[in-house]
Amino acid sequence: MERETGRVEAFSDGVFAIIITILVLELKVPEETGSHFWHGVREQWPHYAAYVVSFLIIGVMWVNHHTIFSHLRRVDRPLLFLNLLVLMVVSVIPYTTNVLAEHLMEEGGSANAAAVLYSGVTVAYALAFLGFWWYVTRVGHLFNEKVDKEGARATRVRFGLGAIAYPLTVLLAFVSAPLTLVAHFLIAIYYAANQIPIPLVVEEERLETASDLRK
Repeated sequence: MERETGRVEAFSDGVFAIIITILVLELKVPEETGSHFWHGVREQWPHYAAYVVSFLIIGVMWVNHHTIFSHLRRVDRPLLFLNLLVLMVVSVIPYTTNVLAEHLMEEGGSANAAAVLYSGVTVAYALAFLGFWWYVTRVGHLFNEKVDKEGARATRVRFGLGAIAYPLTVLLAFVSAPLTLVAHFLIAIYYAANQIPIPLVVEEERLETASDLRK
């Protein structure tokens, strides 16, 4: 099972790469030609804004996912299914991004509904990723020997902040779809600039632990 960590991460990286590719394919080619071309480009700014925000969200997801797997020495069956759950939710983001971009500036409630859908999927992702991290830290049997298991367990609260922040964007979606997109952008920037390190055991403690195990 120790070799399986690389296989699972490679599969997950492939899914993330496909998701980002689909995301950029959703950008529309302007129908206007000639002197109206740049007007057509400007008219599609909601698609560009939604693309940037979703790219940042998915990018931060991938960084966190990679960070966790770089600290694992093995995987087990429950973790495989939890990883699939995370990937399943992330795979929906290109769809919700396109829906939000199409309705972002419309009136009559469709913009708010699209924003609620977009935020709802991020809530689902936050909960799926939180469940993934809670399982990894619950016993710590999947970590490599360099990880401080108690310290990693203590990061659960910070990992769970998204489960609080993203539901707030659902409430904001009922007020303003553009502000909801801005809120997601700010949350993504925060997580990109404030990554949560997984604590490691200092060398002396690791040697003592290894010595105790030999005894």
